[in-house]
Amino acid sequence: MTTRIWLVRHGEPAGVRGRCYGKLDVGLSAAGRVQMERTAKCLRSEHFDAIYASPRVRTTESARAVALFHECGVQEDARLREIDFGDFEGLTYDEIAARYPELYRQWMEAPTEVQFPNGESFAAMRARVLASFDAIRERHEGRTVAIVTHGGVIRIVLSWALQMPDGCLFRLAQDYAAMNLVALMDGVPIVQKMNASPVC
Repeated sequence: MTTRIWLVRHGEPAGVRGRCYGKLDVGLSAAGRVQMERTAKCLRSEHFDAIYASPRVRTTESARAVALFHECGVQEDARLREIDFGDFEGLTYDEIAARYPELYRQWMEAPTEVQFPNGESFAAMRARVLASFDAIRERHEGRTVAIVTHGGVIRIVLSWALQMPDGCLFRLAQDYAAMNLVALMDGVPIVQKMNASPVC
């Protein structure tokens, strides 16, 4: 039995270029909406049993674009949200480096080992993301679903599927509106597409 799970990154968000954002709730830019229209058209021939999304505005907007071509609605799951950067949220990277020089250095050298001040650790994020993924694949065994979410969430699932160590996570590129496909064949994950551009 094969379960197919499409992992779709949201389109380009508005107004956050050069800034740290995870919990920060921003919508799509005009370019991001166009990106998601293209991705949605690429996925319109799929028969989705369900479409899941992080509750952030940029992901729900992106998921609704995908859902336009499908009969199932969008279900939100808070466990699919991006990491909470805590006090770093909304700051530019230069501002973070100036205010938190030691923590910034640690973040740049070992990004999965940092506990963000008043935020979240990678380990906590990884646990909640994989719990959500496990629940979704069990609920829709033998079917095809879409998860519209964030780059960090997708990297966690792909690195789990590929049995990559956490420290190698950011070797996986995830462009805005990119499509990834993980097929679970009798429970064994096979990555069939990764960081695919919406060109159909």
